[in-house]
Amino acid sequence: MTQDTNALLTSLVEGYNFTSDSLDLGVALIDGKVEPTAPIRLPLKMLNRHGLVAGATGTGKTVTLQLMAEQLSKAGVPVFLADIKGDLSGLAQEAVASEKLTARLAEQGKEFEPRANPVEFLSLGEGTHGTPVRASVDAFGPILLARVLELNETQEECLQLIFHYADSNKLPLDDLSDVKSVISYLLSDQGAEALKNLGGVSSATASVILRGITIMQSQGLDQFFGQPEFDTSDFLQVREDGSGVINVLELPSVNSQPMLFSTFLMWLLADLFEDLPEAGDLDKPKLVFFLDEAHLLFKDATKAFTDSIINTVRLIRSKGVGLFFITQSPTDLPDEVLGQLGNRIQHAVRVFTAKDQSALKKIIQTFPTNGVDLQEALTQAGVGEAVITVLGEKGAPTPVAWTKMSSPGSNIGPASPEVLDANLKASPLAARYAAAVDRESAREMLDAKAAPPAATPESAPEQAPAEQHEQSAPRQQRAPKAEQNPMMDMAVDAATMIGRELIHGMFGNRKRRRRW
Repeated sequence: MTQDTNALLTSLVEGYNFTSDSLDLGVALIDGKVEPTAPIRLPLKMLNRHGLVAGATGTGKTVTLQLMAEQLSKAGVPVFLADIKGDLSGLAQEAVASEKLTARLAEQGKEFEPRANPVEFLSLGEGTHGTPVRASVDAFGPILLARVLELNETQEECLQLIFHYADSNKLPLDDLSDVKSVISYLLSDQGAEALKNLGGVSSATASVILRGITIMQSQGLDQFFGQPEFDTSDFLQVREDGSGVINVLELPSVNSQPMLFSTFLMWLLADLFEDLPEAGDLDKPKLVFFLDEAHLLFKDATKAFTDSIINTVRLIRSKGVGLFFITQSPTDLPDEVLGQLGNRIQHAVRVFTAKDQSALKKIIQTFPTNGVDLQEALTQAGVGEAVITVLGEKGAPTPVAWTKMSSPGSNIGPASPEVLDANLKASPLAARYAAAVDRESAREMLDAKAAPPAATPESAPEQAPAEQHEQSAPRQQRAPKAEQNPMMDMAVDAATMIGRELIHGMFGNRKRRRRW
């Protein structure tokens, strides 16, 4: 072993010698040799400084997620992750030791320990093996809905004003049919005056939004919106034995709609942000949230949407939540986000084009230098290997380590159908969320307003939808009514109204009250 090699080994041993509880990621590789004396770890208390798991397809990112999730669960930390390919369901089933797996771990000075983890399987809408996760349109908010509909900035602002109208008139937006009903009402002769007083909403733009929603419904995407709405605090479950529950959201049915999937994940994160109290620095996070296919969040995103993501990442740390972005390349993320990801697990980078070569140079520049040939490590790392640097216990970056990743004790690949069925039957959440509820909301209220009044001895004055349904079960606290029609008295411009909408939440999403 040369002097330089000895110096590198010493720096890695010292750099990752943590005294606090840590995740075991693997061991260092130096000159192609596994070094069991240099374990590569990640302190639990630094997980809320966020992180990145990147690498080309087929380099081992999914197994890395499984390895981290399993150890977090064992440490009592709940986890949320999305399962796009169906591979992560194996977390619920013990692995069977193979000769190859046993040899891999023995090389690192470890023994195989089979483990079946507590897993809560979830699905967007009606899933096969998961508890349905739904959001009301109100809680989803106008900015996120505009993202799913792929609206431009002008159309997004108009959608925010439509939400403002519904909010001011106490019209709950549970599903896409409710939004369509509000827009149709505003485009009708009966709603023409209200549309005019909204300011900045043209009938042509409202029609574009209406068509977008109709297309979503025709594709079956309306199943993700409705009641009962999923309470994201249910992600924080810890079992009686102290194990954190791993929440796995299955997404194979939405592969054709990646924009919806990534935006829905962002809603879950924003909802958590609003629910959780300030926590400060903890010995371990309350939850670690893995945001897969993160590059989709920023593709063709409006400035308002991007700014909201950046603010969420910056502020959710104080709520005790660790956030990991999963993507093929760090260059997929804005610098403002990348700069907040202190923990880096970079699997192999594939360089086939001049653009790939340029991206590699940028990736190398984001790592500290300590004697590891990053050009070689990033391009020559094998499957199950990664280049790692994390934040140490004092918040300083650790030396870069070319790492042979460890292996989880759960099954790598899908769980058996028997395990999935048994898991769903034992789920404490299934009974609460399984059946969809169609309660009275904007559509029913506006339909009632449009219906001819019943004949009575003395006709009562016509009431607004909100007055007719004062005793209905609203989701959240609505704005107080003005003494007159609030839309007739509105003297503020469109920008001011949009500002009011955004105070409801990071993405304009409204918190809700459950009263059923």
